[in-house]
Amino acid sequence: MQNVYTVAQVNSYIKNMFSQDYMLQQILVRGEISNCKYHTSGHIYFTLKDRSGTIACVMFAGNRSGLAFQLEAGQQVVVGGSVEVYERDGKYQLYAKHIILDGAGDLNARFERLKRELKERGMFDAMYKQPIPRFAKTVGVVTAQTGAAVRDIIQVAKRRNPYVQIILYPAIVQGEMAPESIVNGIRALEHLGVDVMIVGRGGGSIEDLWAFNEEIVAQAIFDCSIPVISAVGHETDTTIADFVSDLRAPTPSAAAELAVADVGELLASLQQEKELLTRCMHRKIREYRTETEKRMQRLGYLSPAARVKEKRTRAIQLEEAYQTAMQQQLLKQRQKLALYIQRMKGVSPLDKLNQGYSYVAHKGKTLTSIQQINAGDTLQIYVSDGLLDAEVCEKKSIKYS
Repeated sequence: MQNVYTVAQVNSYIKNMFSQDYMLQQILVRGEISNCKYHTSGHIYFTLKDRSGTIACVMFAGNRSGLAFQLEAGQQVVVGGSVEVYERDGKYQLYAKHIILDGAGDLNARFERLKRELKERGMFDAMYKQPIPRFAKTVGVVTAQTGAAVRDIIQVAKRRNPYVQIILYPAIVQGEMAPESIVNGIRALEHLGVDVMIVGRGGGSIEDLWAFNEEIVAQAIFDCSIPVISAVGHETDTTIADFVSDLRAPTPSAAAELAVADVGELLASLQQEKELLTRCMHRKIREYRTETEKRMQRLGYLSPAARVKEKRTRAIQLEEAYQTAMQQQLLKQRQKLALYIQRMKGVSPLDKLNQGYSYVAHKGKTLTSIQQINAGDTLQIYVSDGLLDAEVCEKKSIKYS
């Protein structure tokens, strides 16, 4: 009996056959994109077809860094990768590692070669990038006279600032004459002295955008003394002009937003700054006014006139206090004097003399004993109305009980 194999064994065998085929591991397949789906995981699932057949394809998220454009149904592409079997379903599919638009292989090689050369020459270096002026008055535009790019730029610029002047150089942006036309436009607007320049066009294939990958265009942008914003194609499109320009915009509309300041936002910002400045000024005025009042009070206190007035008031107060104290002291002394007078009256010799007594003195000394004198001595006798001189004729001793 013949050997019987499981489905898994058959699928595994077929997978090994595919993996051992060198051609299937490194293959380029040309076809048209259909049923394209970007998964939330980052993987891209699509079908590649031609007139005779179809093949399922997948590009894993890890390989998307090499994809320079957005996959869309109907595109003619060349897919490089490997054909392998998905064992679970028993189906083979093309695992894409890189994808280019059909016919773009040579152009991509030229693009990478020129990119490396210009990078080595330092034309992409940030030190040569000029800053975009914040408030441009004149904006030069090098692009086709007709088309969505120039309309978008004008519409966005006028919406953001209706006073900005837009100067258009109607250049040829596709075909053999495009590079020279773009260079002439850059030089003409530089000669006019615009504030900033937008160089670009709308989206398209790599062939359509190739004029912006030419070396003469890159050199003209690098040599331009006016800041240049490149705006070529869509966000996923990348050209040499993007690397050498002073600023890259993903779209022409975005370039207009980068080149032209929004007057509405500016006016709102100025209004906020005005209100802030007004509040700060009012606060400062209040602070200075309070400080001035304090200094005026201090100056008034320390001024000579105020000090003289203060000293004068103090002198008056002291004078009144002294007068009051003197009056009180005089009254007190008068009262004491009156008491002394009353006391003196009791011992006053005059009062005694007026009462009939007399005062006898001998040689200026009060005579109190007969032992102090002798017969013949002269005495002075004081009476109430005068003085008598008397001579002692005789002295007698008398004892009073």
